[in-house]
Amino acid sequence: MFKTIRNAFKIQDIRNRLLFTLAALVLVRLGSQLPVPGIDREYFDLWLSQKTGFGFFDTLTGGSFTQMSIFALNISPYITSSIIMQLLTIAIPKLEELQKDGETGRKKIAEYSRYLTVALAIIESVAMAIGFGNSGILTGGLTFTNVIVITASFTAGSAFLMWLGERITEKGVGNGISIILLINIVAQMPTDMYNLYVQFIRGASNVFSSVIAAIIIIAIIVVTVVLVILLQDAQRKISVQYAKKIQGRKMMGGQSSFIPLKVNTAGVIPVIFAVSLMQFPIIISSFFGVQPARAYVWPKILYLLNQSNWCNFSSWGEFKYSLGLLIYIGLIFFFAYFYTSITFNPLEVANNMKKQGGFIPGIRPGRPTTDYLTKVLNYVIFMGAVGLTIVAVIPIFFAGAFNAQVSFSGTSLIIVVGVILETMKQIESQMLVRHYKGFLND
Repeated sequence: MFKTIRNAFKIQDIRNRLLFTLAALVLVRLGSQLPVPGIDREYFDLWLSQKTGFGFFDTLTGGSFTQMSIFALNISPYITSSIIMQLLTIAIPKLEELQKDGETGRKKIAEYSRYLTVALAIIESVAMAIGFGNSGILTGGLTFTNVIVITASFTAGSAFLMWLGERITEKGVGNGISIILLINIVAQMPTDMYNLYVQFIRGASNVFSSVIAAIIIIAIIVVTVVLVILLQDAQRKISVQYAKKIQGRKMMGGQSSFIPLKVNTAGVIPVIFAVSLMQFPIIISSFFGVQPARAYVWPKILYLLNQSNWCNFSSWGEFKYSLGLLIYIGLIFFFAYFYTSITFNPLEVANNMKKQGGFIPGIRPGRPTTDYLTKVLNYVIFMGAVGLTIVAVIPIFFAGAFNAQVSFSGTSLIIVVGVILETMKQIESQMLVRHYKGFLND
């Protein structure tokens, strides 16, 4: 990785792209420290200390939410709108046609995503402003002016980050939104590492315990990162043979190829969907003053959905709430299959192969090919979902069993490693293109 970056800086165009990306990320972190006017910081900190369910959201915003900066919403409205648009392409035939219409269609869908992002940012900003006003967090109380100022600040911050992400994609190293998400998560990690050091190493009873704690922490992090890398790069290759045919006076075809099926086809989407679905009731309820508790029905359900209450082995009364973990795992598997069914259609792939004269050795074209691809895809999805579950559950288990106070999770590590690997591939491909250009120019 470091060799790739060093070589990239030797090429002026790529060096300019890297420096542009770096400057944009500095701007993101500076904006994360600019406070929104009209919010009483003292009351907000007190209010936040009594709430649960904001940990993952704050990680995705790089601490902007707890800072109540102009980037408090960050790129979460854009991520939500992108997911909604992907789902709507199945339900709305016109959007499905646009998706298949090449670059023009994709630009149109991206335009719709921007409008939806702004709309979601306005809705979330108004809800937060009213919720904060009812909780006494706004200076001067719940007034029309305060609601307008806070709504405009949060919406403008989210729209600016969306625009900046697109500029990074265009003028930087690519994957603009993902890179902003990456820097937000990485910005929180030093604090998490320090908390682990204070809790388990400096707070240990003797030197031997400190060393053991340090070894265990490092081992868990290394194993999790290695698992994520393996999960991101693993793929199942399905061999495809193309039949020979005569075209004019030449014999065409007869080539061998393969269909690459990534084990983690859906990426981090299933985990994000699962976390968001389970945290959504907790966050909404907190604005109405309802907190997870072990009494009454609805607070008890919220207590069950809260990740911080899972894998607590102190007593059966606490451990039984780990049932929420089983619901979480079930949602990961469901969304893994659901999202992959959207992005990969075995019937369409089989038909395209048949039109091009391709076939899978030992499998007849047509319906048998579709059935074979479906069978292999289901197996691959299952293995990917198992891998995602392991990576996602490891931090949850240690947080519950040993009360480790960290904000990052398996989801965060999947995002970080995945974005870094993808960015490195983009830089290498850009270097390769310029190498060939130079060769052709010579």
